[in-house]
Amino acid sequence: MQPVSVVIICKNEAAVIGATLKSLEGVSDDIIVYDNGSTDETAAIANSFNVQVHRGNWEGFGKTKTSANSLARYDWILSLDADERIDEKLKQSLLAFEPGDEKIIYNLQFKNFLGDKELKFGEWGHDSHIRLFNRRVVQWNNEPVHETLMIPADIKIGKLDGFILHKTMKDIQEYAHKTVHYAMLSADKYYQQGMKASWFKIKVSPGFNFLNYYIFKLGFLDGYAGYVCAKMTAHYTFLKYARLKELNRRVGNG
Repeated sequence: MQPVSVVIICKNEAAVIGATLKSLEGVSDDIIVYDNGSTDETAAIANSFNVQVHRGNWEGFGKTKTSANSLARYDWILSLDADERIDEKLKQSLLAFEPGDEKIIYNLQFKNFLGDKELKFGEWGHDSHIRLFNRRVVQWNNEPVHETLMIPADIKIGKLDGFILHKTMKDIQEYAHKTVHYAMLSADKYYQQGMKASWFKIKVSPGFNFLNYYIFKLGFLDGYAGYVCAKMTAHYTFLKYARLKELNRRVGNG
């Protein structure tokens, strides 16, 4: 096994955590599942695999991922979400991976799904993210949502063959719930940063995002699922800025 730690943060992911851990069998002898207060069978399912299950407080995405990374045995981190399994080609790439230059980070390709439908176009098509890195050089920032990696200027980017299979949402009901949840978190984040919600952002940005992902980025080629995704993104944008305006109005009235 390679000297790479797999780190997964999760909460109430019983429906998907088993498939994710199954896909990782044999990849690493150090898989960290960092549970943030699950009330379902997430921890029990994780404990049925050869992994370390830790429980910790939720500190926002960035800080929580940093806390989870600190529990890893190795400096090389493969960072995954509970609904992100790896395909066989990526598994073989990871098994062949030889950690060397710590200033190389790896941009991994994604296949995103709405239910069982692979999304090949729109917002979710042609997707990739930096998920393999050395924690001595690269770390997560402290953002509570939409966290990013702090990447020094002299870092080089490598690639591995294969895909992360991201089971984004099992159905539209779960999609809608996540859309509202992340919109509220993003609005709170923007409010803390002192941002304002203009008329343009509330009235125009949602429609522009729909056109961008459904028309310009060919989301319509994904059929009904592509339409749903573009509409959800537009709804997310509206909710985010409407909530931000509400938060700022409360301060002005208070």
